[in-house]
Amino acid sequence: MVDSVLLVSNTSSTMQIISGLFVSQPISRIVPAQSCTEARRSLLESEFDLVIIDTPLPDEFGDDFALHAAESSGSGVVILVDGIRLEDFGCIFEDSGIFALPKPVSPEVFLQAVKLLIASRRQVQRVEAENRKLLQKIEELRMVSRAKCVLIQTLKMTEAQAHRYIEKQSMDLRLTRTAVAENVLRTYER
Repeated sequence: MVDSVLLVSNTSSTMQIISGLFVSQPISRIVPAQSCTEARRSLLESEFDLVIIDTPLPDEFGDDFALHAAESSGSGVVILVDGIRLEDFGCIFEDSGIFALPKPVSPEVFLQAVKLLIASRRQVQRVEAENRKLLQKIEELRMVSRAKCVLIQTLKMTEAQAHRYIEKQSMDLRLTRTAVAENVLRTYER
């Protein structure tokens, strides 16, 4: 489920309660922080699967840090806010992908929110990985197209001949089409 958690709270009782909820989960580390400054430092030093913020904190309320954590890391962020203040921050948190829970929160609701957050985080990671693959494929197609154009212009090949040349070189030399295209561009492009 979760491998690492940054737990930001200025009360030791809250830290103990939340840490206790994760006892049955296979978490390798829970890093406590008692202020936003300390939490920012921890976030710079290490990656976390989950950031839990119990507001208010001694150096700031905690909402700015929650937004910072959501924007600058791949961590899932849960913020615990007094029920009255929750409405004030609701839209801001929702737009940033932060799960805001009212205090006090039952252990069942808290764990369910964490599970939902982790599931949505995994889905986002899958989509991001697919995007990276697609961007890499687009870059490969651009490179190969540029190499074909260079072959057409310099060696007076047809488009089909240029395509065949790149494919054949790729198979014969056991290189990717991108590597062959890079070689063509280095050789013929001025």
